[in-house]
Amino acid sequence: MKRLAVACFWLHVVALALGVFGIVFAIPRAETWTNPSDIAFFAWALPRAGSLGMVTGALAMLVWGASALGWRRTLIFAAISCAVSAAAELTGTKTGWPFGGYEYLTLLGWKIAGRVPYGVPLSWFYMGFAAYVLALGIVPAGRPGRGAICVFLGAWLLMAWDLVLDPAMAALPQIKFWEWHEHGAYFGMPLRNLVGWYATGVAFIGLSRLAWREDLEPQELDLTFPFAVYAVNIVWSMILAISAGLWTPAIAAIFLSLAPAALALRPQQRAAADAA
Repeated sequence: MKRLAVACFWLHVVALALGVFGIVFAIPRAETWTNPSDIAFFAWALPRAGSLGMVTGALAMLVWGASALGWRRTLIFAAISCAVSAAAELTGTKTGWPFGGYEYLTLLGWKIAGRVPYGVPLSWFYMGFAAYVLALGIVPAGRPGRGAICVFLGAWLLMAWDLVLDPAMAALPQIKFWEWHEHGAYFGMPLRNLVGWYATGVAFIGLSRLAWREDLEPQELDLTFPFAVYAVNIVWSMILAISAGLWTPAIAAIFLSLAPAALALRPQQRAAADAA
C-alpha cells in the first residue's frame, strides 16, 4: 500500500512539473517548438496536466490515508471534503458567495453542473487532508482543546495555500484556469475569497473530525508523506507566482505555509509524546 502511495505521489509530481513547464516555458515560447511530435505532445498533455495533477494528488493521499489511518477515516474525510467543497464551489460560481464572483474556464476539464471542474473537489480533499493531519502533528498530545485547535490550524494551512495559489492563477498572462469577475485588494483577488476558503476548510475538516469521533495522537502518524504532498503544491504555486512577477505572496508562502507545516516533522515532539 505504501509503495502504491509513493507511486501516486511521483505521478502527481510529474503532472505538476508538466503543468509548470507548459505554463512557464512552453506556452510563452510556442513559436520555438517546430518539431511536429513535440507540438503534438504538448497539445495533448498540457490541457490535461491540471486535472491529472488533482486526480493523482487525491489518489496519493487516499492510498496513504488508508495505509496510515485506515479506510474508514480516510473515506469519511474524502466524502465530506468533496461534498462540502463541491457545494461551496457550485454556490460560489452561481452566486459569488462565499468566494467572490468568478468562473472556471475550460482548461481543467469536465465540469459538475457545467460550472465546477470535477477535479476541484479532489484538490480540496487532498490538500485539506494533508493540512489536517499536519495540524495533528503540530499540536501536542494532551493539550486542552486540541481537537478544535487542530481543525482551525488545519483550515489555516489549507487557506495559506490559497494565499499564493490564487494570485498566481489570476495574474498569469499566458493561461488562465479561472477568471475573476470582481477586483479585490489582495493582488486583484477579493478578500472574502480568503474568508470563504477558511470557512470551507473549517466546515469539512470539522465535520470529518466529528464523524471520526476520535483524535489522533502525534506518535501515531508518520507525517513525511503528507508534508511532501503539501510542500510540492505550495512550491508549485510559488513558481507560478514568481513567473507572474508576484514575489511577495511567493515569499510569504515560506513563512505562512511551509514553515508552520514543517513543525509537524519535529522529532522532539514525537519523543516527548512517547515519553509521556
